[in-house]
Amino acid sequence: MMNKSMLIGVVAGAAAVTAIGGVAGYKALHPQPTYADVVNVQPITKDIRTAHKDCREEPVTRRAPVRDENRIAGTAVGAVLGGVLGNQVGGGNGKTLATVAGAAAGGYAGNRVQKNMQESDQQTVMETRCRTEYSNHKKVLGYNVTYHLGEKQGVVRMDHDPGQRIPVKDGQLILTPAVTENPS
Repeated sequence: MMNKSMLIGVVAGAAAVTAIGGVAGYKALHPQPTYADVVNVQPITKDIRTAHKDCREEPVTRRAPVRDENRIAGTAVGAVLGGVLGNQVGGGNGKTLATVAGAAAGGYAGNRVQKNMQESDQQTVMETRCRTEYSNHKKVLGYNVTYHLGEKQGVVRMDHDPGQRIPVKDGQLILTPAVTENPS
């Protein structure tokens, strides 16, 4: 006859084998999924506005620099010509008066002519003109991913688009992308 402790050992061993077999059989009949099916991927974006300078060479027309701001040359030339013309008129004191009046009128006219010439004298130069322009683009911050894992549906935030499936290990989603080594 078997002793009592041997009988207990055989029964305990049989129970353990049965339990392990039952768990293995359950896992074989109900395997855990190795992937979660992705139902929807919604990118999370942020609008980014970036400033940059746009510079171009453009023609600019402006008044040419004036060498004689007081228009002395025009006044002097006008006065001489006016005096010469006035000297041609009349005789005696009238001639002197006409010469002085001609010089005064000629000086004024010469001053006005030089002023008009200076104001209409323009030059065109090329200058660099810059302005700030803005461009808009969207930056992806992450993705809200809706998935099915067996009967369960859930949403998880990921830093990359997982595609159609998310790997699962021990019932947990693996949210980091697989690292592939580049042979060198």
